[in-house]
Amino acid sequence: MQSMLESIRDPIQQLAVALAFAPEGVAGGLILALAVLIALTVHWIAVRLLRPLLRGRHPYWSALLHATKGPTRLALLVLALAIALPSASLDPTISDIVTKILTVATIVLIGWIAMTAGHLAGDLYVARARAEGFDIMLARKHVTQVRVLRQVVDTVIVVLTVSIALMTFDPVRQYGVSLFASAGVAGLVAGLAARPMLSNLIAGLQIATTQPIRLDDEVVVESQWGRVQEINSTFVVLGLWDLRQLIVPLSYFIEKPFENWTRDSTTLIGSVLFHLGYTVPIERLRAKVTEIVKASPYWDGDIVKLQVQDAKETSLELRVIASARSSGEVAELRYLIREKVIEFLQREYPASLPPLAAATPAPAPAAEPTAGTDVPPLPARSQ
Repeated sequence: MQSMLESIRDPIQQLAVALAFAPEGVAGGLILALAVLIALTVHWIAVRLLRPLLRGRHPYWSALLHATKGPTRLALLVLALAIALPSASLDPTISDIVTKILTVATIVLIGWIAMTAGHLAGDLYVARARAEGFDIMLARKHVTQVRVLRQVVDTVIVVLTVSIALMTFDPVRQYGVSLFASAGVAGLVAGLAARPMLSNLIAGLQIATTQPIRLDDEVVVESQWGRVQEINSTFVVLGLWDLRQLIVPLSYFIEKPFENWTRDSTTLIGSVLFHLGYTVPIERLRAKVTEIVKASPYWDGDIVKLQVQDAKETSLELRVIASARSSGEVAELRYLIREKVIEFLQREYPASLPPLAAATPAPAPAAEPTAGTDVPPLPARSQ
């Protein structure tokens, strides 16, 4: 490696000797510009040669080449400038500035490559999981793990990269140290200020491993039903039934109880209650309910039952239960059952309707006050 660098530096030093007649700054600038041009040319040629070789045979390596085009270009630029800088004979102040820039660029390059490698590893994991077979629950599990862990890893990489970059500058070294929360009062203050972020990061790791929630899960949080639309590094987005969105901190799902309707399966059971008279034919109604449910596109083909839940003095309490593939389809199935059963009873067995509803006549409309008639005052509001 050392001999290869020396073989590259020798022509650059010869070029510097050849440009000795030029002003010092001009010669150094030409050497650095030439190094940049060579690095860009080598990168362009390498990408053009490797792309057709990897496109058909190695799709993952082809994706890696495409995703790391920017980092590899930056790496060649940094390497070329680092090799050419000693031969540029720049002013010491300018040389120090360029060295600092190259150092920071190297740190950013390492962080960039690490993030890109993490993203590609996650995509490869999901692709292999999908290739093994389609299972909606397993697919949601893998996608949730990859997304949450990706966001956690990205946050950690960004914090480390910024901290290390700041620590290369003496005037702002303390800010880089404080980001690590390593020691002293500054570290304590930074640690307290970063507590919500750190708790959410830890919660993200716990959710990725234990998975109390996954993408597209249907949950009840603070009496609000919603579907998990996004799981970010610090919060979760729930889509509510009325198209609103509920934003919940990620740590909530670790620290507080909530309902998850689709933790193990997306199948849900809905129930519909009817209060009918004792004359209702149970078996006939059971057959009709089964017919209604089986004809519905929302039924998943699993459960349909009619049960006498209670027998009161004046009525029977019947319960219909049926299963569907999701909460939305359960709701639609319940609406359909309620509507069709009431229509069937009104047409075939009106005497079995609730006694009060069947016997109580509709109230007569209130008479309009005529001219000269005093309208009674409203009752006084209690204090």
